[in-house]
Amino acid sequence: MVSQNSREQSVLFINRVYPPARGASGRVLRDLARYFADHGWDVTILTTGTRNSQEKDGKIKVVRVKAPLKGKTVWGYARAWAALFMRAMKMSAPGIVVTLTDPPMTIMIGRIFSKFKKCRHMHWCHDLYPDLLPLVGLDLPGPVMRFLKKHTRKAMKKCDKVISIGRCMAKQLTHTGVEPARVAVIPNWPDYEILDPSKAGSDYKPFQLKNPDKVRPADQQVRDNNPKFRVLYAGNLGRMHPVQSLLDAALFMQEMPEMEFCFIGDGPNYIRLAQERSKRGIDNIRLLPYQPAEKLRYVMESGDVHVVTLKDDAAGLLVPSKFYSALAVGRPVIFIGPEDCEITRVIRDFRAGTVVPPRDAAKLVEAITEYRMNSDTWFAHQTGAIEAGKAFTPDHSMEEWVKRAEDALVEPLI
Repeated sequence: MVSQNSREQSVLFINRVYPPARGASGRVLRDLARYFADHGWDVTILTTGTRNSQEKDGKIKVVRVKAPLKGKTVWGYARAWAALFMRAMKMSAPGIVVTLTDPPMTIMIGRIFSKFKKCRHMHWCHDLYPDLLPLVGLDLPGPVMRFLKKHTRKAMKKCDKVISIGRCMAKQLTHTGVEPARVAVIPNWPDYEILDPSKAGSDYKPFQLKNPDKVRPADQQVRDNNPKFRVLYAGNLGRMHPVQSLLDAALFMQEMPEMEFCFIGDGPNYIRLAQERSKRGIDNIRLLPYQPAEKLRYVMESGDVHVVTLKDDAAGLLVPSKFYSALAVGRPVIFIGPEDCEITRVIRDFRAGTVVPPRDAAKLVEAITEYRMNSDTWFAHQTGAIEAGKAFTPDHSMEEWVKRAEDALVEPLI
């Protein structure tokens, strides 16, 4: 590892969420922060909470500022942004500041901070803002959007490195003027609890049980004794994740008693799903809340096939991380989403599942039926998912992260 002085061998991460607050970006941030700390870096997290506080997460220093954690509104995001900015400017300079994308425009905090503190700036692009704002229901006036987009791109062009989580996003960034040399693609990764059953605690049970009649009551919340073919959606069901074709497919297949659609998580479309299930009398949909970490692998293995959805116009703006969790347990994935995106490319590169056009319930029913009735197809795509899972591992991605950070440290300040 490159030898640096104490200031250089330090990193400040800025993101609105960090455990125990729920959020995919907070989860992978914690993993990466621990990896940096284990490799000799001085790591600080600047995040939000219910009050101003400082705490330790192992070797990591966590600084929290009081700001709203719920209610993704323009006002809520603005308050969180302002609180993070004000606290950041009072902090000492690290070797590198890394901004994430929650709240939107956090990259501007990093740009101003790095300019005044004379440090390097890397941006971890989980979501491409402000482009994504209209798609999540936050419509801003045209002049405001143009102003935000102009200054966001300007900040990206000044970053020492922009880390994109998908090739489709990297392509989008370069098309908007960011130099390709500044952009690196490092995929996100699944939870460690999914990859390593020993970290799931004593409550872990594998998917296929020799004595199903002896399954513990707690496990029956996730998988009952009825050997149904389960179509599983696990994770946030937000505005970027359409559910109409899933509802239509479930309605069409509810006369097939061996089929079950299971949704585990929450989000705006989760609420809509519950309402539509009741309104349309769809009785083969099971809705469950988020499950504890010790059950994660069991939950993911409970699905015979996983479903991931994404709006057409969100291609290149985000990559759902739940996809990597499905690969980690070797389950075929049905992706309901656009052709030109990272998930489609991975599925086709590894033959790890099926891509279905959005709003095409007939194609979705066809894909599910094929997995249910044709074991050759299921096992072939399971093999592809297992191979893909080997390619997208936490250690590989985080090793790349540390390498990029080391490279940034030896480059001249911009």
